[in-house]
Amino acid sequence: MRLGKDLIGKPIYTISDGRHIGKVKDIYLDRNLYWMTGLHLGREGIIRRKDNLISREQVVVFGVDAILVRDSEAVTDSKAVDITDWLRLADLEGRGIDTPGGTKLAVLGDVILDTEGRITGFSLAKVTVEGPIAQNRAIGREVVIDNGHEDGVMTIDLVKAEQQGVRPENGEEPIAKA
Repeated sequence: MRLGKDLIGKPIYTISDGRHIGKVKDIYLDRNLYWMTGLHLGREGIIRRKDNLISREQVVVFGVDAILVRDSEAVTDSKAVDITDWLRLADLEGRGIDTPGGTKLAVLGDVILDTEGRITGFSLAKVTVEGPIAQNRAIGREVVIDNGHEDGVMTIDLVKAEQQGVRPENGEEPIAKA
């Protein structure tokens, strides 16, 4: 498992010819916060601004030092792909997290991804409560009740979050500190 921010700044190379095609500036997530949908490479153009991106399907390997894609055709722009249901990580960071009753619990810091790009949880940047959530500084994806797209505040099931924590797939200790 890795944090979404771990991908930012990574160089991207093609496996077809080893060509460097850019660096990850941000990542795209699906609106329901279940999957990483793509990589944001930056903007270009003065009048007709467009975002350059690579969809998740084009990525072959999320390596430790670099990301590998099939070929240079993997790079496309936001005009050619419907990204209306995609959300950039930068727009998600700092989102408040509360209970259904409105008790403020934390502020979202990052997403936790598995090796396939599935969101398994969220790291917390600022925790305003004590207990297991404060100790783990992370919550699992399954405790999310409302992802906060309407009001900008994510709502979670506090009891579930305190019971489960976020555990890596191999059963190691919960992910602490983002």
